[in-house]
Amino acid sequence: MLDAALPDLDWTILPPGTERFRFHAPSGRLAAIGLGRRGDPRVLLVPGATGSKEDFVLLAPLIADAGYRVESFDLAGQYESAAAGPVQGRRFDYDLFVADLVAVLESGESPVHVLGYSFAGLVAELALARRPELFASLVLLTTPPGPGQTFRGVRWLGSISGLVPAHTIASLMIWGIVTNRNHTRPGRLDLARRRFGYTRRTSLDQIMALMKHTPDVRRELASSRVPKLIAVGDRDLWKVAQHRSFAHRIGADLRVYPAGHSPCETTPHQLARDLLALYASGR
Repeated sequence: MLDAALPDLDWTILPPGTERFRFHAPSGRLAAIGLGRRGDPRVLLVPGATGSKEDFVLLAPLIADAGYRVESFDLAGQYESAAAGPVQGRRFDYDLFVADLVAVLESGESPVHVLGYSFAGLVAELALARRPELFASLVLLTTPPGPGQTFRGVRWLGSISGLVPAHTIASLMIWGIVTNRNHTRPGRLDLARRRFGYTRRTSLDQIMALMKHTPDVRRELASSRVPKLIAVGDRDLWKVAQHRSFAHRIGADLRVYPAGHSPCETTPHQLARDLLALYASGR
């Protein structure tokens, strides 16, 4: 009922009490925010490609009000972290994104409850495989379910995705967002369009290329003892059956919401309920 009653809003306005700061990561200065008392257990919400920390303006207060310190940052090359990225002659790659994530996790109290949204979930999986001691839990929010060529399971692209260049996939994504193919509310659409004025196009192209060659860490995820949750909408880009199979493979719980690819934006109360239950299970 709370989710159904959510109004349209200006998504550029952060929740009261939110701190803005710049984090000096290996890739450069990342735009970051924090909400809640320092010293409380940390929760890190990581947005994906074309996204930003503002994706969590409805979710973050619900977690902070429950006694957690909630943090988020824009990925290198994205929105207000657009200036961060690889050194000249290098590309955006998984090592760059994982190194940034690990640096953020190491910058305060750990282990940390980590949520990776879409592409950022793939980065979080790799970080957990490399530095498991930094994680208190792992949540994969509408993350591609499986390694390798992750677009092969996308509803509208899967059958031809292996033949479509990464630049074209990025162009299709941008076109879909800008033309509002998902019928997003005006306030949300304004933020989505605004971000493209900052985000580096090369970062999007190269992220799409990375998603065609995702390393397989399913064995490491399955062997990890931290609580794991896969959270998806019933109209996600990937079918629920694929997410269910991946959850079974890695030993994660699965929660499905009446949503598309963005449950943190459309069903934040239901998602927060399940996150808090997950966090409590690991205490």
